[in-house]
Amino acid sequence: MQTADCRLPSENADCRLAIEDVHYRVATVPRARGKVVWGGRVRLAVALTAAMLLPSCSDAIRTGQASSYLVMTTLQGSEGVPVKADVVSDTGTIFNDPGTAGFQLNMKDTLTTPTANNAITLTQYHVEYVRTDGHNIQGVDVPYAFDGGLNLLVGTSGSISFTLVRIQAKMEAPLAALAKGGGAVAISTIAKVTFYGHDQTGREVSVSGNVEVNFADWAG
Repeated sequence: MQTADCRLPSENADCRLAIEDVHYRVATVPRARGKVVWGGRVRLAVALTAAMLLPSCSDAIRTGQASSYLVMTTLQGSEGVPVKADVVSDTGTIFNDPGTAGFQLNMKDTLTTPTANNAITLTQYHVEYVRTDGHNIQGVDVPYAFDGGLNLLVGTSGSISFTLVRIQAKMEAPLAALAKGGGAVAISTIAKVTFYGHDQTGREVSVSGNVEVNFADWAG
C-alpha cells in the first residue's frame, strides 16, 4: 500500500491519505455498524422466542406453586352423562340438578412421595355454561355462571357432590321459557366446572373439567 505524506500542521503541509486507505474506511465502517445492529436484533429475537416458549409448559406446572396437583377423574350428573336437566317436573316442582366430581392427587415431582402437607383442600367451585354455536350471553342464551362453596380434603383421592344447576336458573331466562314445552325445545350446553383450593401450606391449586348439560322440560 502506498504511504501517505502527513506532516504536522506547524509545518503548513497537507495531510493526505492514500487512495487505498480512503476506500478501506468508506467500505468497512457501514459494515461494522451493520454487524452491531444485526447482533442486537438476534439478541431480541432470542429473547422473544424464549418468552413465546414459556406458555408451552404443562397445565400441571402452571396450576400454581404447590408441589401437588389434582386430576379430575370423573365429572357427571346424578344419572351420568350427558346431564338431562329438567326445567320443571311433571308436578310443577322446580329443583336443582346435582353433579359429582372425583379427584386424584399427584405430585409434580413423580419421584416424591406425598406427605400430609401435600394434601389439597377444595373450598370453592365455579360453574359456567357455554354453547357450541357461539351464543353465550348469560341470562339470554345460557344460564348465569355462579360460584359455590365446599370443603373436601383430598389426600390421595376423593369425590364430592355439588350443585351443577341451581333452582334460580330454571326460574330465569332462558330456561324459564322451556317450561311446558314437553321437551320439544332444548338448550344444549357445556358446563365448565372449576374447583379451587390449596395444599396444607397455603399454596393455591385449581382443576377444571367439562360436562354436557341439556336443558328441556323433559317428560317423566
